[in-house]
Amino acid sequence: MLQRSLSRFSWKSLVEPWKEVDWVLFILPVALTVLGGIAIRSTELNQGLVNYWWQHLATGGIGLVAALLLARWRYETLIQWKWIIYAITNITLLIVIFIGTTANGAQSWISVAGFHLQPSEFAKVGMIVVLAGVLEERTAATIPAVIKTLAIVAVPWILILMQPDLGTSLVFGAITLGMLYWANANPGWLILLISPLVSAIVFNVYLPGWFAWAGLIVVIGWRSLPWRWYGTFGALTVNLISGGLGHVLWGLLKDYQKDRLTLFLDPNQDPLGGGYHLIQSSIAIGNGGLLGRGLYQGTQTQLNFIPEQHTDFIFTAIGEELGFVGAVGVLLLFWLICLRLVIIAQNSKDNFGSLLAIGVLSMIVFQVLVNVGMTIGLAPVTGIPLPWLSYGRSALLTKFIALGLVESVYNFRHRLKF
Repeated sequence: MLQRSLSRFSWKSLVEPWKEVDWVLFILPVALTVLGGIAIRSTELNQGLVNYWWQHLATGGIGLVAALLLARWRYETLIQWKWIIYAITNITLLIVIFIGTTANGAQSWISVAGFHLQPSEFAKVGMIVVLAGVLEERTAATIPAVIKTLAIVAVPWILILMQPDLGTSLVFGAITLGMLYWANANPGWLILLISPLVSAIVFNVYLPGWFAWAGLIVVIGWRSLPWRWYGTFGALTVNLISGGLGHVLWGLLKDYQKDRLTLFLDPNQDPLGGGYHLIQSSIAIGNGGLLGRGLYQGTQTQLNFIPEQHTDFIFTAIGEELGFVGAVGVLLLFWLICLRLVIIAQNSKDNFGSLLAIGVLSMIVFQVLVNVGMTIGLAPVTGIPLPWLSYGRSALLTKFIALGLVESVYNFRHRLKF
């Protein structure tokens, strides 16, 4: 009897529930997670720290199991839970404000049984699910639908800003814009949505540039908004007001806050202060050359020139020790992940699944662009981690949960509800 049971067992039957998943999309993040563990270990060899790298790998293992389980679970059931997810997301963000733990100037963590959880990271996935459910019911082809979406996002976005966590709030904006675009929002409306922020910056940095921007806003408003005269005038007025408010708000910022936003343009203005991180980051990546200094051989990395390198600046360790080839290889892996996400979005059996994939895509693309741009001096330091590579247990779990949801979309793309 036992022999007969064993004969019927096979690896094929073991993997049968996952036969329809996108294994390429599973393998690539796992490869990045392993590489992240190796890079993190390199950053802590000479710091007396010997646990971050295995915590990263252990969390990745837990995340992978969660992703595999989610891949077998029908993602459509989340539609009926979207408002409960929305409520839980906002409640946890509210709890952080009252009893959260502060680190690096932001009160973003909750201590649970000795572990520090970051609800704002899980809120990213929660809002992707909520927005996918809302936009599945009604596309963003009308201005009222866009306004409704923005109103839904506004509550958690404000709660995150109150922590304050600028980086996560920017990720929320990228997710929202990406999902609105996929839900048939007019591209001109999306430009108008971000125009006040652009005006607030350009108005105070280069006034002639603001006049050019205002002219572009007039053209976009005229071509995309209903009630052309009123809509265009309103858009122009909002940009003028935001430019003035930007000047007022800029004056309220402390010097170190201003430096954090502008020093990337010329970090040598304060080489031993706010610009130190950016200068050392550029030196480390440039020091890698074509093929790198060798694993655990990077001088900037091993001599601890870059503070908190195992988190937001992990790309500098890869650039220095694996060189240009290694850095490009990492970017290629991210490109392949994004390509698979687009393919899944296009082949989803319903709009909800398609929007889930695009939400995850928007989150990953924005975080990679900003993080890598930050390390090479093309973007300000905003505290945005590099997906699957930076140390951060909540962030890593979030990415694998998001991966599991997208895999579920792919796994059930040909299967009808029952």
